[in-house]
Amino acid sequence: MLRVEGLEGGYGDSKVLFGIDLAVGAGEVVTLLGRNGMGKTTTLKAIFGLLKPWRGRVLIDGVDMTGRPPHAVAQRGIGLVPEGRQIFPRLTAEENLIATARTPPHAKWTLAAVYRLFPTLSERRHHRGDQLSGGEQQMLAIGRALMTNPRLVVLDEATEGLAPLIRDEIWRCLTRIKGEGDAILVIDKNVDALVRLADRHLIIEKGRIAWAGSSPQLAADPSLKDRYLHV
Repeated sequence: MLRVEGLEGGYGDSKVLFGIDLAVGAGEVVTLLGRNGMGKTTTLKAIFGLLKPWRGRVLIDGVDMTGRPPHAVAQRGIGLVPEGRQIFPRLTAEENLIATARTPPHAKWTLAAVYRLFPTLSERRHHRGDQLSGGEQQMLAIGRALMTNPRLVVLDEATEGLAPLIRDEIWRCLTRIKGEGDAILVIDKNVDALVRLADRHLIIEKGRIAWAGSSPQLAADPSLKDRYLHV
């Protein structure tokens, strides 16, 4: 579904990515792990057309989408939950959900489906975005991405800054999204939760893929956390 080949890029004269390769298949859950500043968010920006790569390709269903604008990437069935949520603060929760919705006939993700996934949003549907808690805003950001009915949901820092109970709720919902057959590409620091959720993991170190493997492989090698993930 998504394939990134030899991606290089950066900001100004500062090179951040040094040949990133990754792939996400239909219904698969893949993680991007690594310390802050290693190139995870930059990789996502290049995938979504928010940063033009210097070299390499971004392929969606075999179609070259390198450097295409974000709306074109979204139209290919890729939904983004950005770092920092970036919801519309003056719109209500429900207005946020429908503002960028794409609901074709027989759509899987409708308002009713999102409200079943996140009952709290249904209760808060008439509250403005800036009146929601951080956890509610994250639920809203996920719901907004789902309302585009993507085949692949991409989450940048899925549970960053959230209380433990809210983090558990987010992981529960991502497990349900996986159960619906949607593919997921996720960045987060909660390795234990990611091992339970994901099929494969990629660790980025200084703009390169330093390690790749399955959840059992990651869980079986504690040295990987010390080498690449702990501050």
